[in-house]
Amino acid sequence: MQQLTILPGTRGVLWFRMRSIAELGFRVRQEAANFLLFAAPPTFAGDAPLRLHLPDPQTIANALAGSEYACCVESTASRLLAQQFPLLGVNIETGHDIRWRRDYLHGAESGTQYFRRIPYLNFSAVGDHKLVWELNRHQHLVLLAQAFLFTRRAEFKHEIFRQLESWFEQNPFQRGINWASALEVGFRALSWTWLYHFVGDKMPPEFRRKFLTELYHHGRYLAENLSIYFSPNTHLLGEAVALQTLGTLFETFPESRAWRERGLKIVEQQLQVQVQADGSHFEQSTYYHVYALDFFIFSYLLAGRPQSFVPVLSRMAEYLAWLLGPAGRIAFFGDDDGGRMFHPYGERDKFGRATLATCGILLGHEQWIGTHCDIAQQAAWWVGAHTLESAKEQRSIVSGNRLFKQCGAAFLESGNLRVQMDVGSFGYGGAGHSHSDTLSLVLSLGGEWVFIDPGTYTYIASPEERAWFRGSAAHNTIRIDDLDQAQPAGPFRWSDKPEVCLNGWRPGTQGGLIDATCQYRGFSHRRRVSLEPGRLLVLDEIDGPPGVHRCEQTWHLGPAVSNEKLSFSAPVAQRASDFSPAYGIKLPGTALIARLEGAFPLRIAMLFDVDQAGAITIEQACRAFMYEPAVLCEAKSGGRG
Repeated sequence: MQQLTILPGTRGVLWFRMRSIAELGFRVRQEAANFLLFAAPPTFAGDAPLRLHLPDPQTIANALAGSEYACCVESTASRLLAQQFPLLGVNIETGHDIRWRRDYLHGAESGTQYFRRIPYLNFSAVGDHKLVWELNRHQHLVLLAQAFLFTRRAEFKHEIFRQLESWFEQNPFQRGINWASALEVGFRALSWTWLYHFVGDKMPPEFRRKFLTELYHHGRYLAENLSIYFSPNTHLLGEAVALQTLGTLFETFPESRAWRERGLKIVEQQLQVQVQADGSHFEQSTYYHVYALDFFIFSYLLAGRPQSFVPVLSRMAEYLAWLLGPAGRIAFFGDDDGGRMFHPYGERDKFGRATLATCGILLGHEQWIGTHCDIAQQAAWWVGAHTLESAKEQRSIVSGNRLFKQCGAAFLESGNLRVQMDVGSFGYGGAGHSHSDTLSLVLSLGGEWVFIDPGTYTYIASPEERAWFRGSAAHNTIRIDDLDQAQPAGPFRWSDKPEVCLNGWRPGTQGGLIDATCQYRGFSHRRRVSLEPGRLLVLDEIDGPPGVHRCEQTWHLGPAVSNEKLSFSAPVAQRASDFSPAYGIKLPGTALIARLEGAFPLRIAMLFDVDQAGAITIEQACRAFMYEPAVLCEAKSGGRG
């Protein structure tokens, strides 16, 4: 029996043993229930109303007819008819007969064994499970249904039914990779819910009975496989919302009341567990923050808009507004897995706009309500066609300086320069979706990126690429002796996470100062950032054990950077890099690396000056931090070197 030795005394150890016994009992009951479901799949002999208790879809489609959103839906749906699927950052062509367990990009396909025997994290055995699962979420079928509502073209409807029949045949209950993740089952159940709401009245009676039986199977599976111990994060949240959805909207399912109550109870618990006091999501991934907020909003609607949700949702939306910033684009600090609860199409760094617009409408914050297209993507379908009347010609923007203490997100603004900096530690638990990016920052000039975060690219397809994209070298921070800020422990865990301290936060009317320290493996990295009109100065001080050490200050360049606006206090070289605007796609990029080698302490400074680097020397800029030029390395470089 495992013991938690850091808890002193007999009572602490006994508590941990009791919790372990509880988990063991849960898993035994879970596996027994799964085996019974596998041995004797349940049937559902009932029916369901042809329209669910959601806003009338045809009214919404009529209100959106001819809009930019409708045109995009119809265009994408036409590609889907030709079996061309935009999945994450790639486009997949499957041919007419879709093989639902196949990773088309890497040519791997798994079988129909009992779902517990599918090694879905083994790339050589199944391919990239993310690409397989993304297709099997069936969100593309929801888009086909929307296209049918817009056009009444029968081929869209027939393609939905044809693909579903194919899926039923190839994915027997509890067999194969598409039953290996409860979250993926939940996503598919949500998609099928929308399908039934949009085109359920067009389903032939026999097909509808089969469809409802298959959907009922999803509910039974979810009820037995909630990620209570496995992944009590967005996995558990998404599964609970899916269970709540089935229990709320399909009241003829025998267990509907139990599903509704259990799902809502878990969501209410996770609203307190997963959302930090500053409104940020506890995994501290900016992309997952959007993802989680969508789940919470939909649960809020299903539950009849309980007041208890409002304070937390408001804090989450406020944080999202700052993440979007003036440009309405999110910098992807931490993992970006490419998924979205509803309508996973378009530019992924803009997904948060639709979420924020929904929050503005539901929570009564007019400044969050966006354009017609923002509302069309989500709020119109979730809340009703009347939401389109709230649309603005231009979205409102947040500006100024702000610190979110729990997640460590600091924002500084001076004129058209905007900094977002990570001054917090890694995320909750094993920090599976955190990157080694503490003290990293991104910079925009007039809404265009000067320094970027390269993104995520992959989870398991390439261990080397996974390690690089989540490592310190892929972020605008310091790397010491080629080490990351924590020890990787597989693709979704870090050990020995760093200690981070915010030493100073001094916002001003025209910028401000940030001073923070990151400590790990005996090293201490202190970064001081000064933003003032037209100028950003970053000064790094590194200390630690005796001996010779190598320090690299890396800057991944965006489209708004220019050679003459940068200067460094250390020798700098330009290197080829990569960036990933969406999961599964990798594009060439450029990075600048300022490098020093020697005994600690070592110091490296970078100056970005909109008025050209010659307007002020880096030594003059550093004196603002009360440093003399002698403290800096004698080697200097103006521009990229």
